Amino acid sequence: MRRLLLTITGTLLLAAAAAQSYTIGISNGFVGSEWRTLMVQDLERTAAAIKSEQGIDVTLVFENADVDVQGQIQQIQNLLNKGVDAIIVNPNDQQALNLALEEAVDEGVVVIAIDQEVSAQGAYNVVIDQREWGATNARWLAEALGGKGNIVIIEGFVGHPANEDRMAGVMDVLSGYPDIKIVGRESGGWDQATGQRVASDMLASLPGIDGILTQDGMAQGILTAVRAANPTPFPIMTGEAYAGYLRLWDETSKEHPGFSSVAVVNPPGIASSGLRVALELLQGRKVDESQLGGTFGNTLYVPIPFVITQDGLAAALAEYADKPDSYAMDGIITQEDAAAFMQ
Repeated sequence: MRRLLLTITGTLLLAAAAAQSYTIGISNGFVGSEWRTLMVQDLERTAAAIKSEQGIDVTLVFENADVDVQGQIQQIQNLLNKGVDAIIVNPNDQQALNLALEEAVDEGVVVIAIDQEVSAQGAYNVVIDQREWGATNARWLAEALGGKGNIVIIEGFVGHPANEDRMAGVMDVLSGYPDIKIVGRESGGWDQATGQRVASDMLASLPGIDGILTQDGMAQGILTAVRAANPTPFPIMTGEAYAGYLRLWDETSKEHPGFSSVAVVNPPGIASSGLRVALELLQGRKVDESQLGGTFGNTLYVPIPFVITQDGLAAALAEYADKPDSYAMDGIITQEDAAAFMQ
């Protein structure tokens, strides 16, 4: 009997030890932005933190390249072939990855989409509310303009889920301001150089721009174009929560006292928040379905960390004084926060 008990105990201990090691696949189908670079760095730091905090080994396997939808499907297949326990995907499409993601779920792999929502059965989305992110920017701009004026929109990748959700939020807000006229709308591709070029062309061809509504990843380039053109009127604009943008915003405000901006944080750490949720599921916990929402009913919303306005600019500059221009303001949920999503 004692030998049997020892055998059972040893087996349980081995099983427990095995459960403390997970391989997590990361499918990242776009690498052309600072934000995605920071996302990857956050994941690496969070995996190390999980080891330090909980003694759990997390091995990250990256499929990291600029690809179209078919390329991202291949990324997911590659991760399945490597035997990962979970997949965290930053999707290039809300629907087109479904078969690949549902295959992963059927194989017992935990699937977490981050940054934007997917509709795949059995997958969970861990995101900020991108629609509300866009709406927050649009509300600020509309109110700062006093409800009237000519604006241009320089958006992200047309058709990309995050961009489409953001623009839906923007249009929800602007529909309530009939005296705000959209006189131009182009894509800046979430790229500083592209955003700068697009803004330069708009400023040259569209006189009388009162405001610019844009997104993160390109706002610093756009403000650089505005400063170079020095138009009259000098437009206010939505910005980005990057240290470099905050510094340029501050400089511009001093040179042009009527200038103002806003920075709504879009945390690169959302992937790390997804990693912490995946860890809960890998350990056998179940999502509290009463907390699910979103377009497809499978979304856990992480709060937008914070918003920087003109009044808070000086404090933000002081807080991030030692950060490089490329640093994005961030936010990652704790393991306790992730556990709070569970039953």
